[in-house]
Amino acid sequence: MPVMALLGLQWGDEGKGKVIDALSASVDAVVRCQGGANAGHTVIVGGKKRVLHLVPSGMLYAHVVGIIGNGVVIDPAKLVDEIAALAAAGHDLAGRLVISERAHLVMPWHKELDAAAESARGDMKIGTTGRGIGPCYADRASRSGICAGDFLVEERFIRNFDAQLAAKNRLLEAYGRPALRRDEHLEPILAAGRALRPHVKDAFAPLRDLVAAGKEVILEGAQGSMLDIDHGTYPYVTSSHTHVGGLLAGCGLPARALDRVTGVVKAYCTRVGAGPFPTEESGEIGETIRTKGGEFGATTGRPRRCGWFDAVAVKYAVESNGVDTLVVTKGDILSGLGDVKACTGYRIGGRLLDGYPRSEDLALVEPEWRTFTGWDEDVSGVRRWEDLPESLRAFVGFVDAHSGARVGWVSTGPERSQMLRRPH
Repeated sequence: MPVMALLGLQWGDEGKGKVIDALSASVDAVVRCQGGANAGHTVIVGGKKRVLHLVPSGMLYAHVVGIIGNGVVIDPAKLVDEIAALAAAGHDLAGRLVISERAHLVMPWHKELDAAAESARGDMKIGTTGRGIGPCYADRASRSGICAGDFLVEERFIRNFDAQLAAKNRLLEAYGRPALRRDEHLEPILAAGRALRPHVKDAFAPLRDLVAAGKEVILEGAQGSMLDIDHGTYPYVTSSHTHVGGLLAGCGLPARALDRVTGVVKAYCTRVGAGPFPTEESGEIGETIRTKGGEFGATTGRPRRCGWFDAVAVKYAVESNGVDTLVVTKGDILSGLGDVKACTGYRIGGRLLDGYPRSEDLALVEPEWRTFTGWDEDVSGVRRWEDLPESLRAFVGFVDAHSGARVGWVSTGPERSQMLRRPH
């Protein structure tokens, strides 16, 4: 059962896109399972940068089948533009991209309602990307959403569009926002639907057949485990289940089909938007990491908050997701920073916490620190484990010991080729 779930174990932006791309040379299919165009998975090949928001990351290989699962919320125009941009760059997705007919569609009112709700929160803003993701998932949960399969019968799509437009305009009116005009939005969405229609079908059947045939499949997580709506730092989370269970639900596979779980972590931590961040460095160290690491959102361009590695959060994510293997990225960014720190425990009022706290308590914790000798060497050209600096290898060993999952790969830069496997 060669199915691997790959997900981030922090607050997103761990380098999942690069890792999936690097591993996809030998896989047959990659499945996006949740999230939407709020994700930005960056892949760099031969110096050329591609940011994938909805298309599965492994599809830069011509042999890889890509499936956008039922758990994804799709912005039709964004997906059409992304497919066209990839085709212009020589990556034709015709005949190998499948869009689940059960995936829900992000409509213009979702973006308007996203902005209106965030504005109404005042000082309690959560830092949404404004891409309409939360309102789209809310419609799905309230059984009033529009699915990609509705594109297959335009009359049905138009009927659903008109009903939802009327209902959402009443909500926008309550927020003091202008109503959306039908003639401005309907035709562009129908045009996007016609472009996507050849890809829209039952996505479970081909996935089931790939698994039954023993093909290598990666389930691609978006965002990060600490942003899971149930298990993350609620309410400062995304609107989907970024947990491994969410990946299974978002593609339809049963739990027994899953062979292994791989987690991706940075050698430090970042997060975007509001929310507690125990290891945040708001001074010179944080700014240096941000600048060296290019820590600006691939989707929004917003600067990410930066800080030291949080081993408590990673252990919680490893245990709750059943992670077998870890990938450590961006150790190269910490080169030349001097001593490197990691949080090994949380205390409140002098009491060492057992387990991971809710956001209210997380904002109060005092981290316990461990300090490591840093490394000055440029590791961007290193391709063998034994050639890494001894101090970086020691840091990786600490991640092993504290998380309970073994580090199997280390990334030494953003390129596909900058990835080394750790010997057993």
